[in-house]
Amino acid sequence: MERSVNIGDRIKPGDVLARLDSKDLELSLRTAEANLKAAEKGVATADLASRRAQQLYEKNAVAQSQLEQALLTYDQAVSTRDAAEAAFDQARNQVDYAKLRSDVRGIVTAIAADAGTVVAAGTTVVTVALDDEKEVQIAVPENEITEFRPGAAVKASFWSDAALILEGKVREVSGSADPQSRTFSVRVSLPEDSRVLLGMTATIEKNTHDTNGSYVIPLSALAEKNGQKIVWVVDTQTSTVNAREIGVGDFTADGINIATGLGVGDVVVVAGTQFMTDNLKVKMQAQHAAQLQSAAPIR
Repeated sequence: MERSVNIGDRIKPGDVLARLDSKDLELSLRTAEANLKAAEKGVATADLASRRAQQLYEKNAVAQSQLEQALLTYDQAVSTRDAAEAAFDQARNQVDYAKLRSDVRGIVTAIAADAGTVVAAGTTVVTVALDDEKEVQIAVPENEITEFRPGAAVKASFWSDAALILEGKVREVSGSADPQSRTFSVRVSLPEDSRVLLGMTATIEKNTHDTNGSYVIPLSALAEKNGQKIVWVVDTQTSTVNAREIGVGDFTADGINIATGLGVGDVVVVAGTQFMTDNLKVKMQAQHAAQLQSAAPIR
């Protein structure tokens, strides 16, 4: 085997990573090519003979059995040619398979076979990491897994550079906990950044709002007044509610992003919004004087 890449090399689709000794394969290809040419000549000869037999039969110069034999010989020649063509295509593919080509864009991270190594089909020769957005895999305890839903925004910091903080998104959450650690495997996608290298250690922190300062509220809290999107905000001092215009963003698994109009600590009505009017008195929960029944604080 002859290797064409080294660890750290960047590759693209079609690049040759390694070559196997193809001498025997090339000999098989030449044999298959010769057989195909002979079969094609056989078809041409049989075709000429069948045409001649047809002409003679029409002149009553040969028996019908001789014509049928000529046609049968032609059909057999065509079948032989088709088989030879398939064998040639297979031999050509085998020669091409001797070149291990990349089908992805990425970077070589490991070499499992050096020059001269005898390898069999299915043997790992080169390991390639995809050269696109990177991922961080973390283990999340079950008491926090609800905070890491697919699409949730998170922050990633790195031991190698304390100033490097990237905004990421949860891409995948395991459907079951690890039986030993009782944690869930979570994959976080990161934006492309040349400072982030494969194998780095990252710390993931959950976000309570997105990178533009928006907040997520339940869909049930969203209302409309005079054609404007609003929420009903509770004044905890007077126990009254008032409409407040908001700017809405994208939908999420938890509700909808509110880009403008709300701030940390605001309390909004999340149920029964159709019964709300400005300055309407609401009843406070006994156990939470600062919060109201059917209301929730913005986080």
